[in-house]
Amino acid sequence: MQQYDLDVIVTRGKEVESTHRVHAAVVGPGDELIGSARDSESFTYWRSCAKPFQVIPFIQSGGFDELDWGDEQLAIACASHGGEPEHVALVGRMLDDIGLEEGDLSCGPHEPQSQRGARILRESGARPTRLHNNCSGKHASMLAAAQHNKWPHKGYELAGHPVQKTILNEVSLWTDIPSTKIVQAVDGCGVVVFGMSLERMARAYSRFAMAASRGDESPKCVVTAMTKHPFLVGGTDRTDSMLIEGTNGKVISKVGAEGVHCAMIPERGIGLAVKVEDGAQRAQVPALLYLLEKLGALPDGPPDGLKSFLHMPIKNTRGECVGEVMMRADGR
Repeated sequence: MQQYDLDVIVTRGKEVESTHRVHAAVVGPGDELIGSARDSESFTYWRSCAKPFQVIPFIQSGGFDELDWGDEQLAIACASHGGEPEHVALVGRMLDDIGLEEGDLSCGPHEPQSQRGARILRESGARPTRLHNNCSGKHASMLAAAQHNKWPHKGYELAGHPVQKTILNEVSLWTDIPSTKIVQAVDGCGVVVFGMSLERMARAYSRFAMAASRGDESPKCVVTAMTKHPFLVGGTDRTDSMLIEGTNGKVISKVGAEGVHCAMIPERGIGLAVKVEDGAQRAQVPALLYLLEKLGALPDGPPDGLKSFLHMPIKNTRGECVGEVMMRADGR
């Protein structure tokens, strides 16, 4: 098994000022752990990296077909989007399709996470709504699942609701963890979040990659949707969108909060999970890109727009470069 050094350092002058410890697990076909960084059994929450799995029960129930929803709706159901006008409009149309409105979403409003989305909203003079929440597409699909199955809309985000129970069972299938053993808490957007080891996350992504590659309907639909509509998965300046588009879907990436990030390489059946121990976002993307390069998934290097993350300058208030954020392995 390959051992990786994914720790990220922050320099000032010639010295290291800070270090971010990074854990990771890489799983290949047959559930084999083929790579790790630090502790591959490290526990954390899956956060938004679970979204491709959370939508599966609704697809399998026939709900997407009943609503005549396609790849766009599926892509944004898996998204941590940037709150740009296109994202907001699509989620709004999804709610219209099921006869509901923004107030039915249980996620709270926040500023758009993409620079373009934030600028457009600021210039409009409007305030952020629940539609701008980066998880609003997931919430709209959960509401649609409740409606399709004739379950109550109210409380769809809670652990005891049938929507969340079906998702929990789905997560159990992919991770091989009994549903009674999966740690549950509340995510930043208000729905159930699942806790487990990085190895189990990577195992689920590997299995998902293999299932999509052999043509299993639901995983293939998810991968196809995310590949065809990378902008909807993230946005103008979002890592997932740039990785998926820049590799033509050879890498499917899904960001999560608090330094967790998962990805799959469908053609090779590889799944990986990365966790920055202290949750620092500035270390998340460099570690992910470095690992993908080491796995041969980025033969031409990171896509345009992401190259700078491997060596990010630290500037002071006068605009002078006084250090950088970089992989410790590159700084030796």
